Amino acid sequence: MRAVWSWWSKPYDAGRGFRWRKPIHHLLAWGQSFRLVQAHYPETVLVTDGPGRALLVDKLGLPFTHVSTELDRLRDADPRLWALSKLVAYSLQDKPFVHLDSDVFLWRPLPARVTSAPVLAQHPETGDPDGPRVIEDAFARAGLSLPAEWRWSRSHSARTSREANCGILGGTNVGFIRHYAQLALDIVLNPRHSAAWAAIADTGRLNWTVEQFLLSACLGFHRFDPESPYRGIHAQYLFPSVSAAFDPAESARLGFTHLLGPAAKQDGQITARLEDRIRREDAKFYQRCARIARSATGGGPCHGQPPTK
Repeated sequence: MRAVWSWWSKPYDAGRGFRWRKPIHHLLAWGQSFRLVQAHYPETVLVTDGPGRALLVDKLGLPFTHVSTELDRLRDADPRLWALSKLVAYSLQDKPFVHLDSDVFLWRPLPARVTSAPVLAQHPETGDPDGPRVIEDAFARAGLSLPAEWRWSRSHSARTSREANCGILGGTNVGFIRHYAQLALDIVLNPRHSAAWAAIADTGRLNWTVEQFLLSACLGFHRFDPESPYRGIHAQYLFPSVSAAFDPAESARLGFTHLLGPAAKQDGQITARLEDRIRREDAKFYQRCARIARSATGGGPCHGQPPTK
């Protein structure tokens, strides 16, 4: 299975996303995520833009097997919608893969029940119920319609928003995953939809709706549609629920760490442990990260900030 990461420089230069305690910590996290995952999945892919390649490959020295600067196509896109970078990465894959957020650490390989599944994700969850409604209202005012998968899902329940957490996302049915990702990209980037998006004040809150709600909607629709080429599609989750995903014992059993959200990234004990581990295991890499972090202008955003949930 191919391991894939993505990083789009524009949102993080604009200060979007959850920030680490210090600039060095997100650089160390990139190195730790790459090092651990590469031990299990030697074929590694980075989907990024020009500045991302300059930082992660040229400066940080992470030896990805393949590097794409396809995210240069997003130079004019709304940087608040950082999930676009992940969706582009999903849409490019042509063989079984797992995409990982760069704050995900795999101490063990993912279980076979997950890597053999048509679609894999971190865990099912309930998202912001207002997210789909905000997009629906904007599209309706602009005289636009949303995809059949979206409408089908919302016809079953408009009170909740079922989502698939994409801290990890991938699978063996790359045709379905590309279909879903291209659908999401079209919703956001199609020029015909620009008026609808321009009318939404806070697009940043809709990253999870576009990425995670739509994935769940596509899974439900195509699983049961008798005319779909993906009929019967289903997802296998690493964790069966949100509570299991946040259970330290369950995470330890699976050898999986995801430092999602701002609390973990700002925790002094967690970041100190990250520093200590890298300093012990690869002192040269630690020093390289320290030099890059010190070069960050005025302590502002440092290239390499990972997209997180």
